[in-house]
Amino acid sequence: MKKILVAILGVLFAAPSFAQYSSGGFSLSESSVYYGIRLGINFAGIGGDLVDLDTKTGMNLGGVVGLRLSDSTPVFLESGLYYTERGAKKDKAKIGLTYFEVPLLIKYGIQANDDIAILPYIGPYFSYGIAGKYKIPATAGDEAYNRSSYKTFKHWDMGFKVGCGAEYNKLYAELGYQFGVANIAKENRDDLDAKGHALYLNLGVNF
Repeated sequence: MKKILVAILGVLFAAPSFAQYSSGGFSLSESSVYYGIRLGINFAGIGGDLVDLDTKTGMNLGGVVGLRLSDSTPVFLESGLYYTERGAKKDKAKIGLTYFEVPLLIKYGIQANDDIAILPYIGPYFSYGIAGKYKIPATAGDEAYNRSSYKTFKHWDMGFKVGCGAEYNKLYAELGYQFGVANIAKENRDDLDAKGHALYLNLGVNF
């Protein structure tokens, strides 16, 4: 958690050095393409049959690109690639699921004033698990349990994101929620229905 907070502070202090201060960070009055970096935290869990699990804190890190879709309406399509840490925990047991994630978000730009743009959004995401551990510490009479999470859960996941971003002089912040619609339990676990979800906060810069 401390490493995540230090990294976020680093982005905030470094961003002004390469951010050009202009109207809302990108123009909503003409065709444009923007790029961005994102860094933040998420509070992830696994729902379905595993509703008694607690949320697990993880990190988000990614790069994005956005394209305006209409000359007359400030509607943008944003995608990119994220490294994101999700999973769940219960007492001292932890399920770690680390993904590469690609979102496809539709954003509507609202120019609040010359410096601030408000950007609500919605869209699907597609994830592939690249690492993960399922850990249960040793207890009286039982040995510690430590193996890959993907012996129980599938690598592939997909779902939807909904949230809202705000940009001030190219500095960007967003708060959102993502919920899985795919059952990530392995096919040999017919008795288990598991879907990932997460509340997340990202900071970054657009340019």
